[in-house]
Amino acid sequence: MSTARHVGHPVGAALAGGVAGADALRALVEVALAALAGGAGARGGPLPAGGPVAVAAEVARVLGPGAVGPGGSVPDPRGSAAVGPGPLPVLGVGEFAALGELSALLAWGAADPADPYCAGHLHCPPLAVAVAADLVAAALNPSLDSWDQAPAATALEVEVVAALAGLVGFAPKVAGGTITSGGTESNLMGLLLARDAAGPGVGRRRILCSQAAHFSIRRCAGLLGLGEDAVVTVPAGADHRMDPVALAAAGRRVRAGNDRIAAIVATAGTTDLGAIDPLEAIASVARELGTWLHVDAAYGGGALFSDRLAPLLAGLHRAHSVGLDLHKLGWQPVAAGVFLVRDAALLAPLAQRAAYLNPDDDEQAGYFSLLGNSPRTTRRADVFKIAVTLRALGRAGLGELVERCHDLARHAAQLIRADPRLELAAEPVLTSVVFRYLPQRQDGPGPAGAAETDRVNAALRRRLLHEGSAVVGRTELGRGPGAVRLKLTLLNPNTTAADLAALLAAVVEAGRAESAPPC
Repeated sequence: MSTARHVGHPVGAALAGGVAGADALRALVEVALAALAGGAGARGGPLPAGGPVAVAAEVARVLGPGAVGPGGSVPDPRGSAAVGPGPLPVLGVGEFAALGELSALLAWGAADPADPYCAGHLHCPPLAVAVAADLVAAALNPSLDSWDQAPAATALEVEVVAALAGLVGFAPKVAGGTITSGGTESNLMGLLLARDAAGPGVGRRRILCSQAAHFSIRRCAGLLGLGEDAVVTVPAGADHRMDPVALAAAGRRVRAGNDRIAAIVATAGTTDLGAIDPLEAIASVARELGTWLHVDAAYGGGALFSDRLAPLLAGLHRAHSVGLDLHKLGWQPVAAGVFLVRDAALLAPLAQRAAYLNPDDDEQAGYFSLLGNSPRTTRRADVFKIAVTLRALGRAGLGELVERCHDLARHAAQLIRADPRLELAAEPVLTSVVFRYLPQRQDGPGPAGAAETDRVNAALRRRLLHEGSAVVGRTELGRGPGAVRLKLTLLNPNTTAADLAALLAAVVEAGRAESAPPC
């Protein structure tokens, strides 16, 4: 029979875990929740007004110059003319005061994706149940680099990875993978495995991807020692999807130049337009070329939850590796990336043996480790919030949220088409809508020129940010004058049609203000 143990703690150093941890957390969580509500109320919109200068000033005010809490202050050794924060506190203000003050500050100074006018990025409002689950994981603080630091979390990750592998069409009992920090890490892992699978040989190892692929593909190529110029971009068609014929031709050119193809990267959901490359056709090209196919489905992977949208990802199961981000169309707090391989044996290049983490005799005795599934060592249990969400909502529940946001995007596109002051760039595929405001000439009738149109669209977005009234995304389609576009990324399923109409009206009003002749 176990005997209860009681461990004391100094004042202000209560721990979150153990039997007493819940009591220590309860009062602090109440303080944090009250501060969240108060800070959001003080903000009064999707982000604070005043821009970077006002936010930095408020942060400095709350922290206070040289403030060190009870017991007074110490002089700033840089003198009264010093710019920036003072020294670290010698004495603290106490856990309740610190948590309350800074939680209210962070809430006031947030760009809140739960506000329907905050629609600029692939930055979702997390589900309350997922946030509560994240608190549990943070309190217990398991680390997934060894079984003896995370017994249940280790087993849970194996189950969740298998379930998500089945969702993409892999055989769950054969597939493998890990939870990642997001799409960039997943892309890095896919390209690392592809690079090692290509092996040594004559000629450079090249990566083929669409011109609309995520910028991290070049970054990852550089980090892996291939060089950013190892990336060969393939033209996209009028639908902004990679052209399989052009892909095959690019592959032939690479080989004709005595180089090798380490990987083809297809994109399932481009950041701006949400375009999904023709995965079946690309998989066939990859098979003909005998090369690794990685699919960056960080955005579009959430469509797999939807019966309506899942067919857009037909052919995904033919990839060697896939990256998903559930902190996009999965409504998880950051970070909740997923990296999957169709065969767990493909993870072999990541294998490591550390005597203090995964000794061979421990693993033979059944104390298995996930150390060889990730490039990271210390790794928090981000799998837990994903597991809770999947169990709470199921595929159908998440699919309903995906389809709700897809409907919002289609409705926003309809509103834009109906307004002569706005121009839609393309029909929405997922939940993003790209468009621009069309200003009139200041010196006479007719539309403004390309350069002026770019200026007005860039300026109206900053106006909305400075006012604290809306977060609208900005991107560019093509190059040169006339490329600037605005973007709504609709990930809040509670947004209404009226919210969309008001948001677009705010865009038009800001555009009118920015294009008005100076007084």
